[in-house]
Amino acid sequence: MTAEADVLGELRRLRARLPQLTGALAASADGLVLARDTPGDGAEGVAALTAAALGVALRLTEATGQGGFRELLIRGEDGYVATYAAGGSAVLTLLADPRINVGRLHLEARRSSARIAELVDGALDKPQPEKEVRPPWPTPKPPSRKPRP
Repeated sequence: MTAEADVLGELRRLRARLPQLTGALAASADGLVLARDTPGDGAEGVAALTAAALGVALRLTEATGQGGFRELLIRGEDGYVATYAAGGSAVLTLLADPRINVGRLHLEARRSSARIAELVDGALDKPQPEKEVRPPWPTPKPPSRKPRP
């Protein structure tokens, strides 16, 4: 995907707007990291766990008639984990300090997830350049027509 640098830029801008974020990553719905702005090496594990939580959240919203998945917020003793839908094929997962303003977290994360959705869905929808198809044999040149005197 060609949008990786743009997605990473969006994650960095989000972290600049919310200093209480301790990590941010964008992942595919099946748990592959698309871009990350997190310390340490745990991004792949967080992306895989996000995919599992997303599966449960999708089933729960469907079973309760609440419509399509939008976001999931988990509050732990030491902070928050928030996951937001980013289009049809990606999610945004954020880690935050316990002192974050949750309303501001939602506001900024919803904006960023919409931007990431545009970037990811746009990269997936972008047609690949077509290659010129040539036969495996040499093509004859058309005969040249010389003017008659």
